[in-house]
Amino acid sequence: MARLTEDAKGVYVIAVTPFTDDGALDLASIDSMVDFYEGAGVTGLTALGQLGEAPKLTAEESRTVVERVLRRLDGRLPVVVGVSAPGLAPMSELAEAVMGEGAAGVMVAPPWTVKTDDQAFAFYQSVGEALGDTPFVLQDYPLTTNVTIAPKVIERIVNEVPNCVMLKHEDWPGLSKISALRAASDKGAMRRISILCGNGGLFLPEEMGRGADGAMTGFCYPEMMVGVVEAYAAGNPDRAHVIFDAYLPLARYEQQQGIGLASRKYVLAKRGVIKSATLRKPGAKLSALDIADVERLLARQAIRLKEIGA
Repeated sequence: MARLTEDAKGVYVIAVTPFTDDGALDLASIDSMVDFYEGAGVTGLTALGQLGEAPKLTAEESRTVVERVLRRLDGRLPVVVGVSAPGLAPMSELAEAVMGEGAAGVMVAPPWTVKTDDQAFAFYQSVGEALGDTPFVLQDYPLTTNVTIAPKVIERIVNEVPNCVMLKHEDWPGLSKISALRAASDKGAMRRISILCGNGGLFLPEEMGRGADGAMTGFCYPEMMVGVVEAYAAGNPDRAHVIFDAYLPLARYEQQQGIGLASRKYVLAKRGVIKSATLRKPGAKLSALDIADVERLLARQAIRLKEIGA
C-alpha cells in the first residue's frame, strides 16, 4: 500500500470498533463494516480513533483490529491508524507494528501536558523523530485534548517536521485556522499539506469552502461526507449543501456527548453493518426515548433524500 502523502484528499472515515453483546471484539463485523465503508465510496479508513473506542482496547486487541481491517481491504484503500499514547515508546511500537502490516500512515494527538506553543512544537518534533520515515497526521482536537495549537505553530511543525503530511482539523469549528494555513501555503510560507476535517462532518461544507481537502471523521451515513466532498470537487458547492442539509439533523444528534457514539452504532447495526450496537464498558446505552428520536430522524431523512434525489 502506498504511504500517506501531502496530496491526500477525499473521505477517510473513522471506523467504529464492533463488539459482541458481551463486549468482546467482533471480527466478523469488522469485515462487514469494511465492506460497507468501501461500498459507500470512501477514500480510506482510519482505525483506532477516539470514537473507535481505541482507549478501551488492549495493545493486543488494537493490533488485531488493524490487522483485520488491512487484511479485508487487501490494499484497495489506504488505512491510517491512531497511535496516540502518553509516551513516545508505546506510540512508536504500535506505529512500527501497523506500518509493518501495511498501514499508510499514523495519527497522533498531543498529550494534555502540552501547554505552550514551544511545547506543542517540541512534542511534534519528537514525534517526527521517533517515527522515522513514517508519515503522520497531526490531530488537532482541542475539545478532547485541551491543547490549542495556533496556526503559526502548525506552520512551524509542517516546515520543520517533514513526515507531518496531514492535519486532522477538528477545532470547533476553527474555520479561520484553515484559512490561515491555506494562506500561508499559498504565499510559500509553509509546505502545503493535506487538511481533512473532523467534528462529525458538522461543518464540512464550510470547511471545504475554506480549502480543506476532505473529511476524516465518522457518521452512520458516510454517504453524506462522500457526497459533499465529491460535489465540491465537481465545482458544485450548492449541491454539496443540499446533500449536507438532508443529513444534518441526524448528524447533529450524533454529536451529543455521552450517547452520540451509541446512536451511531445503533444506526450501523440497524443498517446491517455490524451485528451489535454495543459499546464496550464504560459506555452509554440508548433509552427507549433516545431510540424513538433516532427513528424519527431516520424517517424524516429518508423523505428528504428522496426529495433531493440522493
